[in-house]
Amino acid sequence: MKIDYHQILVWAARLFGSWIFVLVSRCIATGYFLLSPRVKESRRLYAALFPRRSRWYHLWCTFRQYQNFTTIHFDRFLDNHGRPPVFFTCGGSKPLEDLLVPSGAILLMSHLGNWEMAARLLMQQRRDLRLLLYMGVKEKEGVERTQKEELQRAGVTIIGTNQGSASPFAAIEGVRVLRGGGLVSMTGDRVWRADQRCIAVTFLEGVASIPEAPFIFALVSGAPIFVFFAFRTGTNSYGFTVSEPIFIPPVRRTERNKALAKAAQQYANLLEAALRAHPFEWYHFDRFLHPPAQESADA
Repeated sequence: MKIDYHQILVWAARLFGSWIFVLVSRCIATGYFLLSPRVKESRRLYAALFPRRSRWYHLWCTFRQYQNFTTIHFDRFLDNHGRPPVFFTCGGSKPLEDLLVPSGAILLMSHLGNWEMAARLLMQQRRDLRLLLYMGVKEKEGVERTQKEELQRAGVTIIGTNQGSASPFAAIEGVRVLRGGGLVSMTGDRVWRADQRCIAVTFLEGVASIPEAPFIFALVSGAPIFVFFAFRTGTNSYGFTVSEPIFIPPVRRTERNKALAKAAQQYANLLEAALRAHPFEWYHFDRFLHPPAQESADA
């Protein structure tokens, strides 16, 4: 019988108080910080973000990143047990209502801030909203499985993206939702498969690979792309920003790659600006940033 430690922690927090959830989760995060091999990837990113600061500062940034990651689970616990989050606009260039008109749009989310709370916010704003969310499927899912189940109960339709293969039917469903006036949410900063088509963009004076799929969806459907961020402003409280729409107009086949690359770089610029404003809410623990092409060639 497999023990669900997350559920045990939730049970203990409900019995003894939310403080125990905070304490245990922060201890677990400290353990990952001390033992996880992924720490070096975070240090690389913070070294690129703060090139004039010391290695010790980059290590401190990584520690804060791991500690802040616990707030995602804590706020989910609060949201599921009678304390709904408070959202408010904080500097977005477009109002939230622009996403809720029946025209169909692609919602490009990132592992910066809390995209899960952003999805819950949209469903709270309009219960009849058709929201389709593409999510990666891992071999062994624990907390992630609970996360998916809770989003589905909130009314979000989820299609799993398997790390080993891709289904054409998943893409067809996304285009159908867009043409029906719904929202399709996709990850803009995570590559799930080795054979996945990607676009190289400039990021923090280096190079990052981002998935091509969201931009292909925009090209095929004609739907605009909105870059959406939800940042924590306090305990169980979030502010959101919505970018100006990114359109990819119909182009000749020979111009397609250029149009996709331009839109992808727009997203990368928005992601970099948001990262500089909220450096400790970066929850991407795999390699994202690569050295410039010339440095790679020299190496």
